[in-house]
Amino acid sequence: MPSPVRRLILITTLPGRGREQIAAYERLAPVVRAEEGCVRYDMHQVSGEQERFVLVEEWSSRAALAAHDVTPHMIEADAASPAFRAGPAEVIELDAEPLA
Repeated sequence: MPSPVRRLILITTLPGRGREQIAAYERLAPVVRAEEGCVRYDMHQVSGEQERFVLVEEWSSRAALAAHDVTPHMIEADAASPAFRAGPAEVIELDAEPLA
């Protein structure tokens, strides 16, 4: 059985552009959550910081994540994000199982 893939995506927007990140996520989230293999796709704003966000993703398998990465909606979102992001997102992949 394939192992799930869990990732944290750290996002920083340009000053004053956090609302654009929120709007982009609100449009994208329902589409991503409907994808086969999507277990979790939730974005949180960092408390007290208007330009910092953490996206929590979980996919049922590496194949499901790979399929997600090449969907038209993700290609479009990735192309649009440089307009409001301060730089590339930092992707942190977690081990499959939590520690003790």
